[in-house]
Amino acid sequence: EDLATNVPTGVQKEELSELLLKQTVVPEGFNVHPKLVRWLEHRREMAQGKRPLDWSAAESLAFASLAVEGHPVRLSGQDSERGTFSHRHSVLHDYEDGHSWCPLQHLSPDQSPVWIYNSPLSEAGVLGFDYGYSLDCPDGLVLWEAQFGDFCNAAQVIIDQFIICGEGKWNRLSGITLLLPHGFEGQGPEHSSARLERFLALAADYNIQIVNPTTPAQYFHVLRRQVLRKWRKPLIVMTPKGLLRHPSVISSLEDLENGQFYRVLPDEW
Repeated sequence: EDLATNVPTGVQKEELSELLLKQTVVPEGFNVHPKLVRWLEHRREMAQGKRPLDWSAAESLAFASLAVEGHPVRLSGQDSERGTFSHRHSVLHDYEDGHSWCPLQHLSPDQSPVWIYNSPLSEAGVLGFDYGYSLDCPDGLVLWEAQFGDFCNAAQVIIDQFIICGEGKWNRLSGITLLLPHGFEGQGPEHSSARLERFLALAADYNIQIVNPTTPAQYFHVLRRQVLRKWRKPLIVMTPKGLLRHPSVISSLEDLENGQFYRVLPDEW
């Protein structure tokens, strides 16, 4: 229980602002897609405190802050570079010739690496690889993202036979994080739910963590806690669709500086 307690996950506001600003910088002559010019401007306004942070800004700050603190970050998934819902844009592509630029890899000369990959629609193989990677990278944040939450169906054997019970069977600790876009938002039977109830049924004896964060700050703090806390357990995150750009789902730089991950947010939050 002592190892499961929260650890300090806040980052100074000035550092967060600098890290977010650096993610809006592209090389001279790089042609940003016209649709992303305004998106980058919004990011600059967030860094300056003129606009509240949205979901993707908080996520990118979690990745960036861990990397400059010496923790490698690896994210794979079918559309992880752009984000399935065009919210992440962690890898930019030149509008003229297509060459890429990943701002998260250019934050500091001595930062740890940040790897973000678009992986094939072979969920069992990819998640199996990432689970193995997490075993040998305990000091890093290793994430696999389903393009839609219920795509984890195709990797269920990896979840059931390795992630859920690997500690009990082999005494191997894994901090792998699964990002599962969920929510019944009218997109039909293939894109409706990450099956939260299935993961709750698999939870026993502190084998996994299951969270449903509803603010950018909560998401930021739980991702950082996953690495900074000595306790290593798989983390299942029910990530949103409709909340990505919802005007009420915002946080401030101060929330990332002074807050922490709260297991329950009261109604009046």
